[in-house]
Amino acid sequence: MLRSLYTGWTGMYNQQKRLDVISNNMANTTTVGYKKEFATSQSFDDLLAIKIRDNSEGWRRRSIGDVSLGVKIGEIHTDYTQGSLRETGNPFDLGIEGDGFFKVNVTDKQGNVYESFTRSGQFHMTADGFVVDANGNHLQSENGDFQVPVDASEIVIDVQGYVFADGEIVDQLTLTDFEDYEYLKKFQDTYYRPVDGATMTGTDAGIRQGYTEQSNVMVVNEMVDLIATTRAYEANQKMIKAADTVMDQAANSVGRVQ
Repeated sequence: MLRSLYTGWTGMYNQQKRLDVISNNMANTTTVGYKKEFATSQSFDDLLAIKIRDNSEGWRRRSIGDVSLGVKIGEIHTDYTQGSLRETGNPFDLGIEGDGFFKVNVTDKQGNVYESFTRSGQFHMTADGFVVDANGNHLQSENGDFQVPVDASEIVIDVQGYVFADGEIVDQLTLTDFEDYEYLKKFQDTYYRPVDGATMTGTDAGIRQGYTEQSNVMVVNEMVDLIATTRAYEANQKMIKAADTVMDQAANSVGRVQ
């Protein structure tokens, strides 16, 4: 009976974690370049139950079966499917058609600079001509920090990433892809960093100037998952209440000394 309480608790804890992931997806429905996440579940490793040594079977230990200890969160996975492109008219807004990421240099509070990757192409130009994202992180190009002439009357970025200032080529933006996205670590909702084992590759994806890639979260699907998760949480609650009622009856009624 105590095992049933523990199993019910692990179920509630698992559904709570899934609810956190779904809530974060819904909160980022309008976040440019956001990729939805989903949680997988797996059972705890089975614990082998052993019959203790007694006189019933000649004083020997014997396996009597496997006992599952409940469920736990397996992994949090990211869905990297393409989001829709929305036209903005801003010449420094960039959308990616296909697989790949923009490279940006992210500076933390301690002043450390990390090479990071994102599909959030919502950029703008600073007073000195550098192109940065909403957090001030510099977009990277073939020449390092991407910079355009501040006195240029027209900036054009073609599908292949070539940058033209008043008709003259000044730089090229390059996209980076990875052989296996499982070697990417997500942080701050739209940024990724490679971990040990990550292999960078090229990509034939195109760049669309004046567009941004929207979140790939489908609100209707998230609402359905939210309802299913809530009902599973309630089912585990009822299981715990039922087990508690049985133990209460066993302790206070069946086992009561008259």
